[in-house]
Amino acid sequence: MVRRSETGSGVESEMGRSGCMTIKSNTPAHDKDCWQTPLWLFDALDIEFGFWLDSAASDKNALCAHWLTEADDALNSEWVSHGAIWNNPPYSNIRPWVEKAAEQCIQQRQTVVMLVPEDMSVGWFSKALESVDEVRIITDGRINFIEPSTGLEKKGNSKGSMLLIWRPFISPRRMFTTVSKAALMAIGQGVRRAA
Repeated sequence: MVRRSETGSGVESEMGRSGCMTIKSNTPAHDKDCWQTPLWLFDALDIEFGFWLDSAASDKNALCAHWLTEADDALNSEWVSHGAIWNNPPYSNIRPWVEKAAEQCIQQRQTVVMLVPEDMSVGWFSKALESVDEVRIITDGRINFIEPSTGLEKKGNSKGSMLLIWRPFISPRRMFTTVSKAALMAIGQGVRRAA
């Protein structure tokens, strides 16, 4: 079931994604997979892609007018969308989300953009390279995600970030591109100021 926001905005952070990360952290276990994408980053990418569906969200942290929650079981549901699909998956188990994104890009005939840790040494990244059109590395700084319990950006991310981008109607080019955090921030913050 796809939910539609009454206000078109679900910017507060709350739990909603399942699983636990296996890395050492001071973050409570129930919050580890619930971090929200900073609004400036989402807004910058939304200008480029025109997102319609947030396929890994909660009712409180959804960034699109339509979203799927843990209760919707996004890995076993169709990501019905009339525009690009945004995905910031639970980082405790990224591989099934990569597989689902590749499948849904083709089935929905929509671009899927996934925000993941910049780690090319893991199995899910090799799996992504089988079908992804573009790997866009975010350079010049790490992303400070929104902490679920406070709703505030928190510093201390242990890895950089990258975007995996699946596009329908073309054979995957497996392009590697870069974009600076500062450029994305300038664009995204400009959107918020103009709104």
